[in-house]
Amino acid sequence: MAGRRRVWIWAAWSLAAVVLVLLAFAAGYRELALPVDSGRLRVQGLPQGVPEVEIERDRNGIPTIRAGSAEGAWFGLGFAHAQDRLWQMETHRRIGAGRLAEAFGPAAVDNDRFLRALGVRQAAARQWEKTQGEGRQALLAYTAGVNAYLSDHLRARPPEFLLLGLRPQRWDPVDSLAWMIMMAWDLGGNWTSELLRLRLADRLDNDRLWQLLPPYPGDKPLTAVDLPQRVREWQVSSNLVDKVMAAAPESGVEGVGSNNWVVSGARSQTGKPLLANDPHLKLSAPALWYFARLEAPGLKVAGATLPGLPLVVLGQNEQVAWGFTNTGPDVQDLYLERLHPDDPERYETPGGGWARFETREEVIQVRGAAPVTLQVRRSRHGPVISDAGLPVTAGLDGRKGGPRYAIAMRWTALEPDPGSLVAGLRFNRARSVEEFMAAAESHTAPMQNIVVADALGEQGHIGFVAPGRIPLRREDNDLRGLLPAPGWEARYDWAGWLDPQATPRERDPQRGWIATANQKVVPDDYPHFLTSEWTLPYRQQRIEQLLQARPKHDLDSLASIQRDDLSLAALPLLPWFRAAAAGDPAVVALAEAIKRFEGRMSGEDPVAALFQAWVRALTEAVLADDLGPLWNSQFSERRQFRDALEGVLARQDSRWCDLQTTSQREDCDLIARQAFQTAVTQLQQRLGPDPRSWRWDELHLARSEHRPFSKVSALARWFEVRVPTAGDSYTVNATRVSLRALPGDADNYLSDHGPSLRALYDLKDPAKSRVIQSTGQSGLPFSPHYRDMARNWAQVRYVPLWAAPGPGRSLTLAPR
Repeated sequence: MAGRRRVWIWAAWSLAAVVLVLLAFAAGYRELALPVDSGRLRVQGLPQGVPEVEIERDRNGIPTIRAGSAEGAWFGLGFAHAQDRLWQMETHRRIGAGRLAEAFGPAAVDNDRFLRALGVRQAAARQWEKTQGEGRQALLAYTAGVNAYLSDHLRARPPEFLLLGLRPQRWDPVDSLAWMIMMAWDLGGNWTSELLRLRLADRLDNDRLWQLLPPYPGDKPLTAVDLPQRVREWQVSSNLVDKVMAAAPESGVEGVGSNNWVVSGARSQTGKPLLANDPHLKLSAPALWYFARLEAPGLKVAGATLPGLPLVVLGQNEQVAWGFTNTGPDVQDLYLERLHPDDPERYETPGGGWARFETREEVIQVRGAAPVTLQVRRSRHGPVISDAGLPVTAGLDGRKGGPRYAIAMRWTALEPDPGSLVAGLRFNRARSVEEFMAAAESHTAPMQNIVVADALGEQGHIGFVAPGRIPLRREDNDLRGLLPAPGWEARYDWAGWLDPQATPRERDPQRGWIATANQKVVPDDYPHFLTSEWTLPYRQQRIEQLLQARPKHDLDSLASIQRDDLSLAALPLLPWFRAAAAGDPAVVALAEAIKRFEGRMSGEDPVAALFQAWVRALTEAVLADDLGPLWNSQFSERRQFRDALEGVLARQDSRWCDLQTTSQREDCDLIARQAFQTAVTQLQQRLGPDPRSWRWDELHLARSEHRPFSKVSALARWFEVRVPTAGDSYTVNATRVSLRALPGDADNYLSDHGPSLRALYDLKDPAKSRVIQSTGQSGLPFSPHYRDMARNWAQVRYVPLWAAPGPGRSLTLAPR
């Protein structure tokens, strides 16, 4: 017995020793991986004439970067980005270069295929060749700052590098420009609509196609062309459309929008303008944005930066504040390139001639597998994106016995013009609304609705401008970007560019405010075509209601607008919802609450949860059988079809409501009741039998996804950030509700798109300006600043934009 006892004691002590060693190792690793944020470091590559750079972080982890020149501030920003967001920068660099498979293996090959075919890295290299002046200085100084950290001050790699066995590579200015192109990709997506219509042409007649994808409220269909008939004339078969969509990085997601508004000094309690902004993007961990302040002679600016770029993208300087929403212009056109019947390396051109594709070979290195060799082509219109699939001779196959095609894309962001970088740097220094709007003329992509305010004069000034490069289309272009166009017909070629001064703009309107929420921003008599795919105007209408509800505003009233959870999109559906609920014994306890429900998507409201579950079930019941395989595709993940559903119910259109899978003749009333029963059953299974205990925010969690560890269940809890949230796709506090389950979400209600940041700017007293983003400043999951902003973000609370009170931690960078 004594011997056995000694063995157990020895084993216990051994286990304790192992645990202590592991804890000591973990503590030591954590200490080394966290950035040095105080003291003095000797660094390589400081710009000439810069004696030192100071990086002072406040209690929220937001740095103030001070230097004797703008080059020094850009260097310091690169150093701080590398300290706090190195893995995020690595993934951004790999995405832009189409090199994800090197790190993540075969699962990332399709994504790399598409990006190599699209030629993002090549386009960025062409832009770098044309980058001169301040743009070149900024990228070189920023790149030197990133690499100074990598060369001598990376004491321990972030955990993602260790777990994947990777080492960070040196940054290059082309990496920054490639990431700018990818940001434009995220905010684009008209090409997906063209492919969707092409697929729908196989299943729907022209009238039903327009019912499913109706024009903007109050507008007429953009063309009288019978789109399915045109597709039949081309003899196009859409066999590879889904494959191209699956390979492409996500874009064209409905509900990825933004809000911004500005009130004049006459409508502000301070006597100077106030400005609000919340751009809605894919939520990620760490957050897309990194707050920073840059101070140098002639430069004092604070706001949201993007790791990888040397500037404040959204923010405030000493005189001006600005905010973006996405315009959503049609700046991507797909072209069907008809292949020569005997030589797939040639394609038809206008006039019946044939041209040879430009070709290049791409080799994709794949972790744990053999390299993949890809032949990619370029036509006179642009990159052949169908070369992302194999074989390269296939794009869209023709009907049996008919012609074969490839798909080429023309897109403004691939043009060799670094104007967006130049515009962004000028925004940081602008001293007035007038100067800001002049700087905006060099911006190319992505086109943005920018509201801007200054503090000049007695009441300051406000303005709106939507800068971006817009293609001109010929009058005889009857497709208007609705379908991939026949590349052999010259009438579908772009005919030049819109004059930058002809884009939408407004200054100091008499009403005293300007607001945008991705709605149609031009009057009906605007003479130029920008797009036909404006976002439904519900958020814009609600913002206007709240701005007009009081004569003067302050920052607290603007915050209450950002917090607003009334969904105007619910109002047309409420009579159907109440009728479907009437007499249902399962929800008798909610009968009065259902009668009182006005569309507020409050987190604690059980009726909000029931309404959302019913809308989802109803949309699927109405559309899924008519769409067939398209319902379970990327299209229904990215679309919400709310305007289509409203139209079906308003017309009581039994052609849509009748289920093809049953012999019964269903009408819309019956389908609405059946959808309600489906919703009740789902919520009972998920939230329990008592409907009074249901909460919308128990279903509706905002998920900030980590690349790639959200896909690894054992690691997701450490790297992913989730918080309960209110709202829906159409509330001002917009948190997207998708029609289909996201990966890892059996209940369908995770939101992976929402306000990536919120900002309120005070032009009278900038010290009162406030911001928040969706996770925190750090990209290290064991940092106290990895997720410390998430709860405040969900509850619409803020931190100071300019330095937070209390002692900070200061790091000085000095030359070697």
